[in-house]
Amino acid sequence: MSTLSNQNFGLVIAYLLPGFVSLWGVSYFSPTVESWINAPQQGSPSVAGFMYVTLASLAAGVTVSAVRWAIVDHLHHATDIVPPAWKFANLEGKLQGYLALIENHYRYYQFYSNMLVAAGFSFAARVVSGGLRPSLSPWATIAFLALELVLFAGSRDTLRKYYSRTQQLLSSRHP
Repeated sequence: MSTLSNQNFGLVIAYLLPGFVSLWGVSYFSPTVESWINAPQQGSPSVAGFMYVTLASLAAGVTVSAVRWAIVDHLHHATDIVPPAWKFANLEGKLQGYLALIENHYRYYQFYSNMLVAAGFSFAARVVSGGLRPSLSPWATIAFLALELVLFAGSRDTLRKYYSRTQQLLSSRHP
């Protein structure tokens, strides 16, 4: 039986989880998506329902990642996190180290920043759909803003570490 590898785990946190959160936001407007998400609560989940949610979450996660690239990446690059000019010619003999940096830093950056976008979308979808009662709205808004702040800070930290450690790895010629 196969186990969840580091690479698979990285892809799950980078795309699938943020995709599911954004899919949850879509469920406020789509009865079909709502039925996929609520199916386990209504009885035993089906294989088809699981596949629908998984594939839709993956597609939504990749879409969220494109929105993240257009907004969050550009915001970070405009605010003092400059992508280095890496020398990929120096990658020979260092591929495993480079892949480890992707899994240990960049995938977490993708999670934090993709979740920043997905949570923002889902919160906005809930507010627009009228799902928040006025008595809960201030606390829900405060909790949401605190979460967004933590995700934003986490995304900056992990991107900065990924850039600096990858720069260190690729700046020398010898493994």
